Amino acid sequence: MTTIASDARVGALQTYPPRSAVVSWIFFDWAAQPYFTLITTFVFAPYFATSIAPDPATGQSLWGFAMAAAGLAIALMSPVLGAIADAAGRRKPWIAGFGALLVVASCALWIGKPGDHAIIPPLLIAVALASVGAEFATVFNNAMMPTLVPPERIGRLSGTGWATGYIGGIVSLIIVLGFLAANPETGRTLLGFKPLFGLDPATHQGDRAAGPLTGLWFIIFVTPMFLFTPDYPARRPVRLALREGLYGLRQSLRDLPKRKSLAAFLLANMIYTDGLVSLFAFGGIYAAGTFGWHTIQIGMFGIILAIAGTFGAWLGGKLDDLLGPKRVIAGSMLILLLALAAILLVDKDSIFLIKVAPPEPGGPLFGAAAERAYLVLGCLIGAAGGPLQAASRSLLIRLAPKDCIAQYFGLFALTGKVTSFIGPLLIGMITAVTASQKAGMAVLVVFFVAGLGLLMRVKD
Repeated sequence: MTTIASDARVGALQTYPPRSAVVSWIFFDWAAQPYFTLITTFVFAPYFATSIAPDPATGQSLWGFAMAAAGLAIALMSPVLGAIADAAGRRKPWIAGFGALLVVASCALWIGKPGDHAIIPPLLIAVALASVGAEFATVFNNAMMPTLVPPERIGRLSGTGWATGYIGGIVSLIIVLGFLAANPETGRTLLGFKPLFGLDPATHQGDRAAGPLTGLWFIIFVTPMFLFTPDYPARRPVRLALREGLYGLRQSLRDLPKRKSLAAFLLANMIYTDGLVSLFAFGGIYAAGTFGWHTIQIGMFGIILAIAGTFGAWLGGKLDDLLGPKRVIAGSMLILLLALAAILLVDKDSIFLIKVAPPEPGGPLFGAAAERAYLVLGCLIGAAGGPLQAASRSLLIRLAPKDCIAQYFGLFALTGKVTSFIGPLLIGMITAVTASQKAGMAVLVVFFVAGLGLLMRVKD
């Protein structure tokens, strides 16, 4: 593996690597995205809840517990590992180790046969380990960004990486739904084909194949990064790095109140990330309750949102370099606020309180006016969510000290995970008390308003 000459104190690079190194780094997002698209969102998670667990409600709760345990581990360990990596210098060994954990745990999901309750505990452990591997590998991959391009191009790099990840998720989802996972009743995939490789629809082998596909996909597409993207130079052995890294983390946490802009940004990220994750997590559930959508409609809705997010992240990266990441984040949150408020005024038989014809049973896909309005607003959310997340990591790079960037990406991961349960919890509680999905979703307005208010205190 190659290294770049750097100043150990400030990380000031003398040269930047060639375009091939940058493109190879960008493909990490493409390599890792299927875990989030196939396993945690559209394929394996619904399959687990409906076909492996005793009933969907139990499946949803068990899955939630596994994700919560993984999220807690990620939140607690990310800053520590980031601090150790900063002291040790190199990033690739950490990416390789946690990437291997992602691959092995994802492949293990193949064992999840329908109705086999005995397999649930090891399956949930595998899911949690895969989540830990994906998130930690992402922390160290993000920390490589300052070595790749000049500061004035960081926004474009972040946005392009995020957009590439969206495209990878879309392609992997089309492969699974179109060619591997079939309806057990018809034996046909979403595109009307018989599953490839003789996968058995009755035992949901196509759904289970999402795990091994995720692992194989990661191995193939992360390889260029290891071959062509330069790493930070090694600084000191891991044993010394452990002691120095933990000391540095304590110092950074002690000094964080003095770095008012950085502290305000991390707090803002904690709040608006919680709101964004909750909005994505409950968008399909809200649509299912409002319009009666099922798997095909929700799957198509997710693909369309991902396409919108791709263009949004790519455009947001350009605007990041032109206007600065803070303005991109603020603009994205304003769009999210307006779209969310508008969604709350869309019902199956009305748009902004104007009566329209409701969806017809067995009618065409997104045939009703209210469904199309929801689709347009969902695209706005997807288009704003991409640049919001891409510009957030770009702003962190501008605010954090260059010699401990991995440590601050660990704190960034911490703030993105430590309160991730609050949004879903509030939505669930308010929905239960009011018996209204709209009331439950409305609470997310508070998250974006609070996040925007804190962001205004950040000086970039």
